[in-house]
Amino acid sequence: MNILVGVSGGVDSAVVLHKLKSEGHNIIGAMMKIYDGNTLTIGNSCYGTNKKKEIEDAIKNCEHVNCEFHLIDLSKEYDSFVFKEFKSQYLNGLTPNPCVECNKKIKFGLLPQKARKMGVKFEKFATGHYAKNEFNENSGRWELKKGINHKKDQTYFLYRLSQAELSEILFPVGNMEKEDVRKYALENNIPVAQKTDSQDFYKGDFSDLFDTDGEKGEITDRYGNVLGYHNGIFNYTIGQRKGLKIAYSEPLYVIDIDNQTNRVVVGVKNDTYQKGLIAKQLNWIALENPNKPFEATAKIRSASNPVDVIVYPNDDEIKVEFKDKISAIAPAQSVVLYQDDIVLGGGIIQKSF
Repeated sequence: MNILVGVSGGVDSAVVLHKLKSEGHNIIGAMMKIYDGNTLTIGNSCYGTNKKKEIEDAIKNCEHVNCEFHLIDLSKEYDSFVFKEFKSQYLNGLTPNPCVECNKKIKFGLLPQKARKMGVKFEKFATGHYAKNEFNENSGRWELKKGINHKKDQTYFLYRLSQAELSEILFPVGNMEKEDVRKYALENNIPVAQKTDSQDFYKGDFSDLFDTDGEKGEITDRYGNVLGYHNGIFNYTIGQRKGLKIAYSEPLYVIDIDNQTNRVVVGVKNDTYQKGLIAKQLNWIALENPNKPFEATAKIRSASNPVDVIVYPNDDEIKVEFKDKISAIAPAQSVVLYQDDIVLGGGIIQKSF
């Protein structure tokens, strides 16, 4: 089988290359170029941060298994579809997750599409994500499932994939623990066997991203009392505790960001807890447009633990009620719904209640 492999220069995709090659497949490596020399990237674990070292490592990994390597320029598309949208939402007091959008629009969308336009022939597209996908004969639908390594599970970032995309994707390390991936790489002399893992998100001063110091505004409590001042609402996110620089009798947390009044609202720990949320821009995987309430578990951040919920579908939105109140529900983040290890679907958080 001809398989296109999304490579990053890291150990996970390098093991994918080697495993598929050893199984007798014809493999082709593809790394996406998302940096044009002017725009900062916000994801270090994309298929290349476009640092010279990452590209060199990706080439070495492909040479190790004697396969083609293609560096595919998607910098303009990344800037338009991911980075500009990320900046726009953050400037408006939201907390988007660019990795979710990048996976849907760039990694699993434009990267294989552009490869085919370049004349690369392949039947499947493989990546080093810790996830699994299987076809359910009973439902007639492809299912996205957590990888066996739940600590490294990446399904939260993949829930917007379509049935058509899932039918063409392979996740060869989904059934492996990270330690086993490292061991496999060492045993097979893979060049990046001991390379450290990359980070998933931009680390640094957000002023580097926005080219602005931000509009100064008030930090108030929920009753409107002014407690301090800020230098731009993009420096804050729901649930944030550090960096508020406000003296108070107990720790304060960001509980709301109002872009209309340019105000950051803070409260004590108990003020951060909410009963539920409303989400739109839905994508269903294991289910097909449900119209009745159902029980599930939900994650509101990639690193959060799944919690029990009741989901109430209503046309183009869902109301998600938590059985126990939770804190730090951030608009523009995703809520992803699960049944055991199966991803049911999810959507973009609009507000909490």
